[in-house]
Amino acid sequence: MTRVSGARDEDANLARFGVAVRARRKVLSLSQEALADLAEIDRSHMGKIERGERNVTFLNIVKIAESLSCKPSDLLNDAGL
Repeated sequence: MTRVSGARDEDANLARFGVAVRARRKVLSLSQEALADLAEIDRSHMGKIERGERNVTFLNIVKIAESLSCKPSDLLNDAGL
């Protein structure tokens, strides 16, 4: 079985998710660092998530959504997933 990574995301799902996170973060006037702190995720990792460079774990999606005062499904819907 081949491993799925950000480098093999032909449909740009990771990038679309990152755009959705960034858009909600900006609506709340949060800096990337502030969101990372709220979600207890390293700031550089959050940047990579927003740029679609990381295959985000489910638990991190939940933490990001909670920090953005939404449900994980809201972020996925915003991303068109």
